[in-house]
This record gives sequence, C-alpha cells and structure tokens, in this order.
Amino acid sequence: MRINENTLLEGKQVFLVPYNADHVPRYHQWMCSSELQKLTASEPLTLEQEYDMQRSWREDDDKCTFIVLDKQRWADPLFQEQECMVGDVNIFLIEPNDPSVAELEIMIAEPNYRGKGLGKEVTHMMMCYGVTKLGIRKFEVKIGLDNKVSIAMFKKFNFHEVSVSEVFQEVTLELAVDEALRDRLMEDMSFLQEREYHKAQESRHTATGHDVTNARRP
Repeated sequence: MRINENTLLEGKQVFLVPYNADHVPRYHQWMCSSELQKLTASEPLTLEQEYDMQRSWREDDDKCTFIVLDKQRWADPLFQEQECMVGDVNIFLIEPNDPSVAELEIMIAEPNYRGKGLGKEVTHMMMCYGVTKLGIRKFEVKIGLDNKVSIAMFKKFNFHEVSVSEVFQEVTLELAVDEALRDRLMEDMSFLQEREYHKAQESRHTATGHDVTNARRP
C-alpha cells in the first residue's frame, strides 16, 4: 500500500517501517529457512522473485506491510537498517467487496528476538494502525496447528477459533472490532508514536555526518 510508504511507527521495543527494496536481501535470507517457510506457509522464492513481491506489497491496494526493526539497535546510526531487521508484519484485505476485513500476519524471524514480547507489541501496534488508518472492523489470522505460542498470543487478544483445517494443518481465528475494543486499543497504545520515515532516516544520516548505508561498525 502507498498509504504507509513514508510511515514510521515507534513502540517501546520496535520501529515499524515500510518494506523497501533495501530490505529484500535480508528478508530473502530469512525466507530460505525451512522453519520460517513452515511457520508462514510460504514457498521459497528466488531473490528476483522476492524483489517482485516487495514491489507488489508496496503497490497493491490490498496489502500493507511493515518491517520490524530493533529500536535500540536502530538508534545507533552506525548500524545499517538491514542489520536492525527482526521480522515483518502484514495486513491483507481479503474481501474484495469489504475492505474492513483483513488477515493479519506477523513474523519474528530472528530467533534471538523471540520470547521477549516483541510479537505481542507488534501485533498491538498493527491492530491499532489497521483500525485507525485502514478502517479494519474484523481481523483474521491463520496459524499452523503446531505453532502453540502464536495461537496462545492471539487468544490473549480475544481472538476466537472459527475453524480448523486438517488438510492445511492450520487454525483460523477471528476478532471483531467494536467500539469498546477500539477504545481499549487506543488507550493501551498511548505510547505509540507515528513519524515520517524519510525524516527519521535523514536524522540518522545527520548523526553520522556521512551516508549510513555505507557505514560499518569497527
């Protein structure tokens, strides 16, 4: 989606930034993992296909994608942005005649960042963004039956199980957004800040006095 091409969302532990071409090599590296392919029900792609997918996610009106960055690491401008990537989060508008229904996907790809509450924070941030910016009124998630951690997390957000597919070995959960939930999301996420992504990048550039895309830590 074009709507988030210059949007940075700041949480307590993470930044969410638009998925750009610069992120593709790291993302492609992640998706060569058989573990992540299984967890995300994805097929392996070539690097060229991954670039095509990134362009699709940027241009298509039914996809909204953010890359998850380690906030503390990104605060050090000597790290390239790709070195701060820990995962991604997506909203897919799944009903052609009803843009208020969306599938939510989240992936914490870096193993060292799992089990630290990032998935919960990112999910909360993306739900807030979907409700307030995209007008989402119902969320759906599809999760592998053996991914007990993710199933438990979404149930804590009051998602409820609507179906189980033995063929695809996945469970579908849904959450309807009413006014009470909307108010609770906004109250709980009062710390969430929205900034201009390009200005934030320029600030990192200024902090080093040189192009951070070429920076390396000693």
